[in-house]
Amino acid sequence: MPPERPPSPGPDERVDLTELSIGRRHRAEIVFGVLSFAAALLLLTLIGAETEWLDGRPFVRQPAFWPAVAIVGMTVFGVFELWSTGRALRRGAAGEIGSEVLKWFAALEYLAWFLVYVWVVPVLGYLPTTIIFCAALTYRLGYRSRRGLVAAVLTGIATVVIFKSLLGVKIPGGLVYEYLPGAIRNVMIIRF
Repeated sequence: MPPERPPSPGPDERVDLTELSIGRRHRAEIVFGVLSFAAALLLLTLIGAETEWLDGRPFVRQPAFWPAVAIVGMTVFGVFELWSTGRALRRGAAGEIGSEVLKWFAALEYLAWFLVYVWVVPVLGYLPTTIIFCAALTYRLGYRSRRGLVAAVLTGIATVVIFKSLLGVKIPGGLVYEYLPGAIRNVMIIRF
């Protein structure tokens, strides 16, 4: 269950934002810095094999140009991240590395939610799956009031209407739609 939020300040109260601007450094940042820099170096070594430079094309129109810009930028900023984190560690950054890294892995729960969602859409259909997952995630995040759940359901419906009906995004109909009567089945497959 998510932690409770502190009460919002009143209109006459001042909010101290110095903690946001100064920020506390955590020792586990070195793990992120090393991993992201290693990923950047790996991509940098593979760029020649994974992209190509074509003869006769302007430099900025080359297929490899923007990937190269991104990877070189990632590498340069990775060096700055390692340098900055190293300085913070020398000054005495706080926290235990193991527990912080475990918190980072807790975010993978939402990846699992998304993968299950993608797996269920072809079975139940886009509309019912989106409504169920919006409500379930809202409940999981701690918003358990009737108002919060109704807002989640309405958000799910609006998402489906916008993407499927207004934008015309092609999403296959669910297998359960096959059991609906003819006219309703066609509407559900085409619009929802």
